[in-house]
Amino acid sequence: MPRSIHPDTKIGTVALTISKLDRELAFYQDVLGFQVHRRAGDTAYLGAGGPDLLVLTQHPGAELVPGTTGLHHFAILLPSRLALALALRHLGETGTPLKESYNHWCSESIYVADPDGHSIEIYRDCPRREWLFDGTQLRIASVPLDLEGLLSELSGRSDEWGGLPPEAMIGHVNLRVANLAEAESFYASVLGFDIIARYESQALFVSAGGYHGHVGLNTWDGVDAPPPPSGSIGLRYFDVRLPNTVELDRVTKQVRDAGVTLEETPAGVLVHDPCANALLLTTSAHVMTPTQKGLSDERG
Repeated sequence: MPRSIHPDTKIGTVALTISKLDRELAFYQDVLGFQVHRRAGDTAYLGAGGPDLLVLTQHPGAELVPGTTGLHHFAILLPSRLALALALRHLGETGTPLKESYNHWCSESIYVADPDGHSIEIYRDCPRREWLFDGTQLRIASVPLDLEGLLSELSGRSDEWGGLPPEAMIGHVNLRVANLAEAESFYASVLGFDIIARYESQALFVSAGGYHGHVGLNTWDGVDAPPPPSGSIGLRYFDVRLPNTVELDRVTKQVRDAGVTLEETPAGVLVHDPCANALLLTTSAHVMTPTQKGLSDERG
C-alpha cells in the first residue's frame, strides 16, 4: 500500500457538461447563490468570489444518459449550521423541491437537482468530536433530517440569505462506478486515499486526513455500467487538490508506477479512474482555468 495521501488534500473545482448554459446559470445564481466569475464562449466559471468551484460548459443537444458511470452528486460544504438553515429557507422561498434530506451523523445534508438533473448535496459538517467510529471505520447513517429543527437556527435572528458564503467549498464528490473493487484499488492503493467508511457492499468513502469522505464510490446505478457517451450531460473532471508540488510529484509517481495512463498539463496531472471518470491532480497554489489547463474539451 502507498503512503496515505497528504491530510490537507481537498476537492477543488468540479467541471460539468450541461445542455443550456443560460438556464443553468439562472439556477446556480438565483437558487444556490453562486457568483459568475467570468464567461468564455460556452463555458462559465462560478464560485463564491474566491477560487472557481464550478465550471459549466454547454454542449448543445447534450442528454443525461442513465445507467452509466459518472457523477452521482457533488457536494457544497457550508461553514455552519446557520448557513445551511439560510440555504434551506431560501430553497423554500424559491419553490425549489428537495430531493432528499438526511442526518448522516457526521453531517447534515439537503439535496436538490439542477435543471439538467445533476444531483447536488448542500451540507454542513457536525463537529468531529461528535463523529462515531467502529475502530477506524466511521459510522455514516442516512436518517431523516429534522428540517424544522434546522430552521429553528433562524429563530430570533435577522440574518438574510446573501448567496453562497465566501467560505463555501466543494466538500466531496460521489461517483458512480462499474466495479467497486477496481475503484477502491485505484483511489486507495494508487492515489493513497484512506478508506473511511463502507456502506454495505455497494458503496465506500475515501478521504484524506480522517475526513468523512472526499470521494464516494458506489454501484447503486448498476454493476458493470458503461461510461456515458462523449458529450453527455455529466462530469467532465474534478480536481484532487494537493497542498504542494512535492506531494503532487509523489502521487504522480505512484500513478505512473501503477501503470495508469496520465497526461501532464500546465495545471497538474490528468488521469482517469477505471470507470473513465476524469480527475486532475493539482495543487492549491496553482489554480488555472480549464482553458489554460487545456481541459476545455475533456469529456465532450
